[in-house]
Amino acid sequence: MQIIAHGIDLVDFPRIAEMVDRHGRRFLDRIFTKAEQEYANSKKNNIEKLAGRFAAKEAILKLLGTGWRGKIAWTDIEVINNSFGQPQVKLTGEVEKIANKLSVEQISISITHTANFAIASAVALSGN
Repeated sequence: MQIIAHGIDLVDFPRIAEMVDRHGRRFLDRIFTKAEQEYANSKKNNIEKLAGRFAAKEAILKLLGTGWRGKIAWTDIEVINNSFGQPQVKLTGEVEKIANKLSVEQISISITHTANFAIASAVALSGN
């Protein structure tokens, strides 16, 4: 596997908390899949978990070189944890099409948190 792109993003918790407070379900459903919401809601620090997933989605859009535009939906990117707690990426829709055009075979992500911030790094891998 060869690294073909990298993206990174930083999100502050108050920004996500404000969006949840201001827009509620509309914001959550627009940005996060049902599985992502269920995961965050199962944790005491749900805003931290949402912020981490938001940062991961932004980092993935950066590595694809697109940003959020066109037919891309936030829910085209889903971040769920495997049985060991490691975050995994599932792409669908327009984001999956873009990744396929770029020969992205896998995206590896890492998410970390500080007292007020979530940081995510995403690396696109290809077998070519």
